[in-house]
Amino acid sequence: MGAVNRRSVITLYSDPDALDSHRVRFVLAEKGIDAHLVSVDPLDPPEDLQELNPYCTTPTLVDRELSLYDPRVIVEYLDERYPHPPLMPVDPVSRAKARLVVSRVETDWYPLAAQLAEGKGRGLAAVRKELAEGLLASDPLFRGYPFLLSEELSVMDCAVLPVLWRLPALGVELPGRAEHLHAYMERMFARPSFRKSLSDIEKTLRD
Repeated sequence: MGAVNRRSVITLYSDPDALDSHRVRFVLAEKGIDAHLVSVDPLDPPEDLQELNPYCTTPTLVDRELSLYDPRVIVEYLDERYPHPPLMPVDPVSRAKARLVVSRVETDWYPLAAQLAEGKGRGLAAVRKELAEGLLASDPLFRGYPFLLSEELSVMDCAVLPVLWRLPALGVELPGRAEHLHAYMERMFARPSFRKSLSDIEKTLRD
């Protein structure tokens, strides 16, 4: 734990091309948290990451003596540690619903996006179709609110936006009838905190 104790500011070990790392970087940018970012090649992780995280995975967040390496735990910790602006609803029912939406995004969309990003395995066309159809079916959820099911930006937006940003690079094209989703992406991608959250690699994904 010596590597942790030497740090006096928040450090984020981040894969510059991974969904979960992007999600945490967006939270940091949205909250205006000044963090030291360490870019990690997953095939050649630094030695100190291996000391901090038994799984040697990203994202890993270090805040003085504390080391966290589950993206949902990291996001909720940052939201409680830096409460403004809040990203979790106040009441228990709304908080549970938000957590469920995040879990659905992680379960239904993240694996498909990861498979397409790797470009390995058979049936990639079917994977693209499944992801596109899942996103299209979610279009009504983006109607009537400036953010995903909310009047304020929340952990739900932080989870879904890294997937939406990567769609062109994944070969996934949403039809024009997904009008609410298209409008949502246009608004959110122009948000200064979202632009700040992008790594150099991620900035090229929509070229």
